[in-house]
Amino acid sequence: MDAQAFASAIHEIAESKGLTDEAVVNALKDALQKAYLHYLAQGLAIGDDAVVTVDIDMSKGEIVLAQVKKVVDEVQDDYLEISVADANKGLKKKKYKAGDDFPIPCPAEELSKMTAQAVKTILRQKIAEAERVALYDVYKDHIGEMITGTVEKADDRSVTVNIGRTMVELGRREMIGDEYFKVGDPIKVYIQEVKEAQQEGKPSHGPQIEVTRSSEGFLKRLFEEEIHEIYDGTVLIKGIAREAGVRSKVAVMSTNEDVDATGACIGPSGSRIQKIVSQLGNGKDKEKIDIIAYSDNPGLYVAESLRPAQVLGVALQPVDPASPYQKAIAVVKDEQLSLAIGKKGANARLANKLTGFSIDIMEESEAQEEALEYATMEELQKQADDEKKVLERQAYAEKSQEEARKRAEEAALAATLAAPVAKAHEEEADSPIPEAPVAQTVAPLPSPETQKASTKEEEIAPAPAPIEEKPVMPTLVKTTKTLDELEKELEEEKKRVPEPSGKPYEKRKYGKRPRKITDEEQAHAKPTEVVPSASAMPIYSQEELDEIAKEEEEASADAKSDVEDLDNEDFDKYYDDK
Repeated sequence: MDAQAFASAIHEIAESKGLTDEAVVNALKDALQKAYLHYLAQGLAIGDDAVVTVDIDMSKGEIVLAQVKKVVDEVQDDYLEISVADANKGLKKKKYKAGDDFPIPCPAEELSKMTAQAVKTILRQKIAEAERVALYDVYKDHIGEMITGTVEKADDRSVTVNIGRTMVELGRREMIGDEYFKVGDPIKVYIQEVKEAQQEGKPSHGPQIEVTRSSEGFLKRLFEEEIHEIYDGTVLIKGIAREAGVRSKVAVMSTNEDVDATGACIGPSGSRIQKIVSQLGNGKDKEKIDIIAYSDNPGLYVAESLRPAQVLGVALQPVDPASPYQKAIAVVKDEQLSLAIGKKGANARLANKLTGFSIDIMEESEAQEEALEYATMEELQKQADDEKKVLERQAYAEKSQEEARKRAEEAALAATLAAPVAKAHEEEADSPIPEAPVAQTVAPLPSPETQKASTKEEEIAPAPAPIEEKPVMPTLVKTTKTLDELEKELEEEKKRVPEPSGKPYEKRKYGKRPRKITDEEQAHAKPTEVVPSASAMPIYSQEELDEIAKEEEEASADAKSDVEDLDNEDFDKYYDDK
């Protein structure tokens, strides 16, 4: 078998099914093993209890099948056992003993066409099982996410959706209200759960991927897609209560004081919330969404949860150990009782679910008759503000303590690092002061005549050996003055020492720009006579200077004679008569 063609076929199958090459090879091994068992049991009234092995060498493109029999001293079942003598028959040295495994190879070419057909059928089944396992591994990490698929089949009971690598079924209960779809429509679904592909005692039908459009998670993902403040974490969704196709309540809170949470979700003129509502089904009745401002104050949170009804006040009841919910009584105006309850009680049910309170709604007149004591909205708001201030003070105190602790740690670390440096300074102060180096006298520069004489002597006499310079030891200077005192003395010394101009050193004051000197003033100005320094070395000797002056006089005389010899008539032809 061509090894390259065999490996290419395995790779093509794996790529088409979304599997690895190893998974396809394992499926082929299982198929060959089962088909070989059927081949061995043909015409025998025995079960498929033989031991067989399948070895696939991808590098050589070889498939080796073998039946493994147990080596025994006395054979009782020749289908499964072989004697020691038969196992070592034809061998020069005894290789097998009782208890060993004796493989009987079978070339794949000897298998019948029926066996090959069985291998094909079993291989298809094994690849399908491997594909289901791979699907589970893929989609188990996408639980809680929303994906977009295409409708492949639709009827009154369910919709079949193609989500890429598999098909999922969306039941009527998982849809939003009375929405409907047609084949080819794009549809967004929320992966709610993915169950195992293999179940004990039941045939494997692949992983069960449950999708929905009616859950709170689907609505939350829509908010994250359409409102970037929720996506980046500026606005948090604290809770969602939903009855798909009827009404939903979403409690939001802002982590930034400059961002209004409810305003960010509603958008300018309700544009953002309308975009979300448009994706909640295409039925006649659209689902309504109430954006609730979350509050840590339970009374204020209960009052907000009953929106769009305006709550006058809330009375919180003592906690009943027998009830899982704390009770609250919300007082509303007489004409808003039906609005607070909602259509078929949906508004009140969602408020209970959102807040976790068992809320009773009471009219204002009834509360006055029963003399119910409740906190008004102004009082609840004041309580919430006071609680917020207390939390801010606690947070500030904790932050201050943390900063103080960090400063203390930094100071301790600095002291630990400074200790070796201080110790080194003390050792340096206690060490003896080295002697100062002896100053060397610098000889003055020689005169030109001395230089010429020395040059002639150097041409005759050999150059002296270079003098070895000794390293100069640094001088350690001790002072009891501080750095500020030394800087002050330095500034005073600068003022006392005059500059070359003769004026003491001081900060120069720049005035106006000097006026421009005219040409007449420049002509009458006397050049400053430069007095050569006594110690300066002349560039030319007096004899050389006299010779230079003589050459200049001769050159000027020659130039004058050349000018006198010129005849102006030679140039008249170049000018116009006019």
